[in-house]
Amino acid sequence: MARPRTPLLSRDRIVAAALRLIDEEGLDALSTRRLATVLSVSGPSLYNHFATKDELLDAVVDSVIGEVDLSMFGDADPGLPVGLTTPWPEALRDWARSYRAALAAHPNIVPVLAQGPGRRPNALRLADAVFGHLVESGWPRGQATRIGALMRYFVTGSALASFAAGFPADAGVYDAADYPHLGEAHRLAGHRGTVDEGAFETGLEALLDGLVLRFERLVARS
Repeated sequence: MARPRTPLLSRDRIVAAALRLIDEEGLDALSTRRLATVLSVSGPSLYNHFATKDELLDAVVDSVIGEVDLSMFGDADPGLPVGLTTPWPEALRDWARSYRAALAAHPNIVPVLAQGPGRRPNALRLADAVFGHLVESGWPRGQATRIGALMRYFVTGSALASFAAGFPADAGVYDAADYPHLGEAHRLAGHRGTVDEGAFETGLEALLDGLVLRFERLVARS
């Protein structure tokens, strides 16, 4: 029998299938056996591309991070002119929105992603772009590090779960004698997008407003 012209498996194909499985069924659904079944291959053939499940999971997480736009940081994109292209508050705002959109599209992967960049190339490029832009904008290195961490905490936390969806749609749950201020809480789940997006935007603007004031004080002291 002639060999196929293209390999049956590739790292990209395995990662894409693993991400679909996690998106549809959760992290616990990912196993070598299940993934092999999805791909219609033998389990051992996966080990030609990934030595361990953890290595595969790292690649899946990094593929999600690869969806985040970094072009606002200028030199993070070789197609743009060298140097800063966007003031740091605007850059952080645009990046945070892109970052959250990528995570919101794959919420089941967020708990793994929240552990930090590790050795993942896209995640390290993201960290380098954010830190570099802040430092070049005038933030001291220590504070730039803390701001990068703060932004990651905020974005990953906002993508981890829906606040609005956590309230049952049953109005009977909210007895006025026990919860006098939650008479409309049963409506929250039906407005999940508006509530959750609005909360993210409110928090993002408040966070950036605070950082701008902090930066102004920093400049005034220098």
